[in-house]
Amino acid sequence: MSDTPKMIFVNLPVADLEKSKAFYTALGFTNEPRFTDDTAAAMVWSDSIFVMILTHDKWKSFTDRPIPPATSSEVSLALALGSREAVDAMIAAAAQNGGTADVNPVQDHGFMYGRDLLDPDGHVWGPFWMDPAVASGEAELPEVAG
Repeated sequence: MSDTPKMIFVNLPVADLEKSKAFYTALGFTNEPRFTDDTAAAMVWSDSIFVMILTHDKWKSFTDRPIPPATSSEVSLALALGSREAVDAMIAAAAQNGGTADVNPVQDHGFMYGRDLLDPDGHVWGPFWMDPAVASGEAELPEVAG
């Protein structure tokens, strides 16, 4: 069994690398310059979660599959944040930096709160907060209407 830590690298094609770097930085990601050049940038969310933003040409060097249009989505990437206010702040930062806020209905279930945004290339991100007591199992999961 390997001692290599489990990590996830989300690879996303982007039309404008610099614009996307600025966008993700505004959301709280940091750039890892060791894995960044003029075709790709490693954006760090945590010690184990990274987003690799790739120019279209770089993306095409990995796959023959077409880049989907920004008006479609195949996946929604959820990010756990520490508070409702942090969720709202990320949504505001997205809107102020070339993204689109609240592309889906706001989800407010009391113990869990989430909102969705689009990055400049149409990738869906869903920052959310969950009551830590519910997440850890210390508190009961309340019934949610609807």
